[in-house]
Formats: sequence, C-alpha cells, structure tokens
Amino acid sequence: MNENEIKNIAKLWFKAFNEHDLENLLALYDDNAEHFSPKLKIRNPETEGLIKGKAALRNWWKDCFERLPSLHYEVQKLTADSEQVFMEYLRKVDGEEEMKIGEVLEIKNAKIVFSRVYHG
Repeated sequence: MNENEIKNIAKLWFKAFNEHDLENLLALYDDNAEHFSPKLKIRNPETEGLIKGKAALRNWWKDCFERLPSLHYEVQKLTADSEQVFMEYLRKVDGEEEMKIGEVLEIKNAKIVFSRVYHG
C-alpha cells in the first residue's frame, strides 16, 4: 500500500471512532489484531495493556464508548509509510483535561494488525 492509502485507513479509523461506530471501527482490523494501550493496562491490569482479537477489541471499545459518551479524538498529524501510520491526536472527554496521544497502526493487506498507543 502507498502512504495515501495508509493515511486513508487512519482517517476512516478516526471517523468510526469519533462516531462511536463500533462495527466500522472493527471492520478496519484483522481478525487477529493486537492492541496495546496504557489506559487498558490501568483499567484491566490482568491484560498488561495488550489485547488480542476482535472480540477483545469489541469489549474494550464498547466499554469505552459506554463509559465516556463524549470521548472524541482531534487529529493533529498523520505520518505514514507503506506499512504503518503514526497518528498524533488530542483525546477529549467532557470534564477531563485534554491528553496528547500518539498511536501507531501497523497495516498488512489493508487491515490493521497491531496498534500501540502512547500518552504524551
């Protein structure tokens, strides 16, 4: 895939996430995708921050969308090559301080196979 195709996946990811559209969000992921997040590590310590597979992704984001109905990400910058995109964004939730986030989406065969979140 080229850089623009990779960036387009990131744009679709933000659209689905910000609309809390769980099905469209999950459709971007490989069935065996893995996701690492510091928030996941805090909320579910037994995972050590890493979940695997669409069922685990579904449970994680469903819980996030239900707990945080105002959760919204504001894109700051997308940097891509032929295999991944680094997304810089602001995490916004009513009543909470904005948080700067970095996230890498690794992409193979037009599907996200691994995502890693970094808090800044």
